[in-house]
Amino acid sequence: MFDWLANPNRFKKITNKLEPSLLVISLLFIIFGLYFSLFDSPKDYQQGDAVRIMYVHVPSAWLASFLYLSLAISSIFYLVWKHPLADLISSSIAPIGALFSILTLITGSLWGKPMWGTWWVWDARLTSMLILFFFYLGFILLHNAFERKVDGSKSASVLAIIGIINLPIIKFSVDWWHTLHQPSSILKFDGPSIDNQMLLPLTLMIIGFGLFSLYLIIVNVKTKLIEKKCEALILKLNLKELS
Repeated sequence: MFDWLANPNRFKKITNKLEPSLLVISLLFIIFGLYFSLFDSPKDYQQGDAVRIMYVHVPSAWLASFLYLSLAISSIFYLVWKHPLADLISSSIAPIGALFSILTLITGSLWGKPMWGTWWVWDARLTSMLILFFFYLGFILLHNAFERKVDGSKSASVLAIIGIINLPIIKFSVDWWHTLHQPSSILKFDGPSIDNQMLLPLTLMIIGFGLFSLYLIIVNVKTKLIEKKCEALILKLNLKELS
């Protein structure tokens, strides 16, 4: 079953059909999400218009964590089943996840300055998100640090799996420790504590960001497949010339 799902030709055949639709649908969600976020959602009674940063900050934070989980899962698949497509998926996810991590930290600082009076504090949530970015960065650096690509892939995959331990810390840091960061207001056992006028644009942005990140991953994987095919062709030509 894994071989069927991970076949590069089948992957390209399926994604060629999905790719245009993903881009259009994701952009539509983001456009509508931004419209409702900026023009139709209410101000917060304490934070005022500064709360609108939430509509980029929260989706970015969710995507940064979810993409790292996906990175770790694909790394497990690579280490266990040794399938090269799993490694391509991991290396395609990493820069996108790192980008969302940076976006989370930047928007968090922009939001924190008017609310907390400072751009940065060593808060449990902020620190664990910074560590997540370092795990992404470590994966990218390790993946490209070895002459033999397989050595880099294995080392980076092991690091990705170790980094899973940081995900529950990010999620529950606001519950485990006293922190400046506000507690969770969406994923709660008793339901969201956020107004529906805010929840709608936030949901649209989360879906839009998620679909757009999937589109970028597909483009990255397909680009890497083309690169590998070109490398194999060049190697074949070089060997032919030598013989």
